[in-house]
Amino acid sequence: MLKNYFKTALRSLWKSKGFSAINIVGLAIGLATCLLILIFVMDELSYDRFNTQADRIYRLDGEIKFGGNHFILAVAPAPAGPTVLREYPEVVKEVRFRNNGGRLVKKGNQNIKEESVIMADSTLFEVFSLPMIAGDPHTALKESRSVVLTEKMARKYFEGTNVVGRTLMINDSLPYKVTGVIRDIPAQSHFHFDLFLSLTESEEAKRTDDGWLSNNFNTYLVLREGTDVKKFEAKMNQGLVKEHVAPLLHAAVNITVEEFFKSGNMVGFHLTPLTSIHLHSNKTAELDANGNIQYVYIFSAIAAFILLIACVNFMNLSTARSSNRAKEVGIRKVLGSLRGNLISQFMMESILVSFIAMVLAVGLAYLLLPVFNQLSAKHMEIGLLTRPWLLPSMALLVVIVGLLAGSYPAFFLSAFRPILVLKGSVASGFKTSYLRNSLVVFQFGISIFLIVGTAVIYRQLGYIHDRELGFNRDQVMVVYNPYVMGDQAKTFTKELLRLPGVGGVTMTGYLPTSDNRNDDAIFLSPDLDVKKSISMQTWPVDEQYIPVLGMKMAEGRNFSKDFLTDSNGVIVNEAAVRLMQGQKPVGSKLYVIDDIKTKKVKEYHVVGVVKDFNFNSLREVVTPVVLFLQRDNGRIALRVKTKDVHRLAGQIETLWRKMAPSQPFSYSFMDDEFNNIYLAEQRMGGISLSFSLLAIFIACLGLFGLTAYAAEQRTREIGIRKVLGASVTGIIRMLSRDFLRLVVVSAVIAFPLAWWAMHHWLQDFAYRITIGWEIFAVAAAISVGIALVTVSVQAIKAALANPVKSLRSE
Repeated sequence: MLKNYFKTALRSLWKSKGFSAINIVGLAIGLATCLLILIFVMDELSYDRFNTQADRIYRLDGEIKFGGNHFILAVAPAPAGPTVLREYPEVVKEVRFRNNGGRLVKKGNQNIKEESVIMADSTLFEVFSLPMIAGDPHTALKESRSVVLTEKMARKYFEGTNVVGRTLMINDSLPYKVTGVIRDIPAQSHFHFDLFLSLTESEEAKRTDDGWLSNNFNTYLVLREGTDVKKFEAKMNQGLVKEHVAPLLHAAVNITVEEFFKSGNMVGFHLTPLTSIHLHSNKTAELDANGNIQYVYIFSAIAAFILLIACVNFMNLSTARSSNRAKEVGIRKVLGSLRGNLISQFMMESILVSFIAMVLAVGLAYLLLPVFNQLSAKHMEIGLLTRPWLLPSMALLVVIVGLLAGSYPAFFLSAFRPILVLKGSVASGFKTSYLRNSLVVFQFGISIFLIVGTAVIYRQLGYIHDRELGFNRDQVMVVYNPYVMGDQAKTFTKELLRLPGVGGVTMTGYLPTSDNRNDDAIFLSPDLDVKKSISMQTWPVDEQYIPVLGMKMAEGRNFSKDFLTDSNGVIVNEAAVRLMQGQKPVGSKLYVIDDIKTKKVKEYHVVGVVKDFNFNSLREVVTPVVLFLQRDNGRIALRVKTKDVHRLAGQIETLWRKMAPSQPFSYSFMDDEFNNIYLAEQRMGGISLSFSLLAIFIACLGLFGLTAYAAEQRTREIGIRKVLGASVTGIIRMLSRDFLRLVVVSAVIAFPLAWWAMHHWLQDFAYRITIGWEIFAVAAAISVGIALVTVSVQAIKAALANPVKSLRSE
């Protein structure tokens, strides 16, 4: 019986090659899209699950609300990890990371800047599953000046992995002993480092009582099996705040925790599951850029929608062609076929189409995977043989799609009554099926929804690119790591000013597009009243900082060498002024705790107010900043005044090589650094655009097939109309009108849904566009235009046909 079903299904598909091709191509594209997104989603969900204790590892996160700012952190105080391990039996292991930037690593006579460097406790390998191929994981990081390398890094510096006991020179003068080599960290990890330095040498890590108000350590805990995480988190938070934070808070600003909380401030500690970090954590001081669960949901929904559009094509074309198969159904029923047999036959055809489409989809997925990897910035593989779940999932998908796409046509066709069928009384044509019209509306509704969504994403990205940020990022070159020059760094900046094409130079590691941040409590009164305090970014800069970056003064003046008192002067931004409780900013005094133990306070006076400038993502509002006239040689920013940027970069590198011959030279441009902040949004825009085009293409395939069939069904009507004098334009209008009406209905339904979804997405941005009517007008024009072109191809062909050929048999 199955063999007979199979043969009949093949014969039916071959008989209607055009419609079969449309169904198979549409389903293949839908399945390929679904397959790619399935691999993407599984890749995102697999982060950190390679750790054998993944379900018991939690990150200890700090939270601070103080002085008008609210910080949700991925870090905790230095003593927090050891204290929790010591005082709470629910914790069995802990490890801390201290991420304070890259290091210079010597290879031969040259230094190489390695950014993937971290300091870690010796318990690192007891918490995380990082297989060691050389060395002892229990002792590898116990000694000061010891380093563990990844396999990649060992081969880079020693051309092999058997390097335990060798010496690596770091920061030009510090010899580190290699005590271990581990496998390269999997891509599905929320952190990726190649050099792990021993934390035992860090004085900051040894701080105890006075370290509770500074959050700099990414801290991970392994909880005892069976621990009630919620109850433990509440107990731990209460205990740490009461026993450790409260005494230090009272010593620093003479206030109790209760008073601190009553004044609108707060401090607390939370636990984040290891397996939730990648998709659910976007806190300050993450170890790496994380993903976003929203995008997983969005892309999963898009995959489902595209697959549904392809299934709708199958339903529509199968039911539209019902009259062509009506006699077949009637004759088979007269000859004794049961309805169940007919349903099985039609379902077999549907599953066969789905199977053929899946075979094509796998090939298409392999072809599209490099493009998809580029768009998503991943290195995924299809892995038919390496992913044990994939082949069964594909087989299940074939059956589900076959049943979903074929169920309605099977029940619809098998329900024909043989008497009516053989008398020719079965209705046919496009207008007779409300369900088919609804499915067309559904298809184009999804397509229009995706068009609007993509348009909003690109408008927001354009707004980000063009928005006035409070500084001029164009034509600003950033030279990295001038600190390697030591005292010569200042001389280097003076030499840069002599180069033609350099319009100004400033040296500081605190640029609006850099990731250097330093938050501190600034007080408005010398008695350190918490109610008169502001949490501010404190940045050391020089007197050229504001003019080189094109910032504008709102009030007062910039730093100047002509004023010796500027060594104790500061410049605040407008956001800080709004929190200064009505004080006139210029000339007012600000106070900073210089030493917590002695309560020594340092006084500064405000010399000017700089207009607000965005130094975080536009997802966040501008927060208070105070600029101090202090030396910092983290980076150099220079204003470029020449079109021959390549030549200028060569001159700067030559000057660098002359003054620091063994140190690495690297630079970028500030606008590139700014764009890198929004890579996730740019990738989402690119993927959304690609999927929108695929959805529209599949919908148009179905519309093309329906138009062809409608024209075929009305061949005689068109012939008679032409004989009676109907124009080609009139016939095209007649054939197109019904389809275009459905597209308009789709737009009316899709527009409010798209507005709601994208309005919700835009709420993540503090600075955002408004969704104007023009976006919907463009989306409507695009959808109607595409539908009109698709319908017109068949409509024109039918309208230009010779009526003699269609009427000669009448």
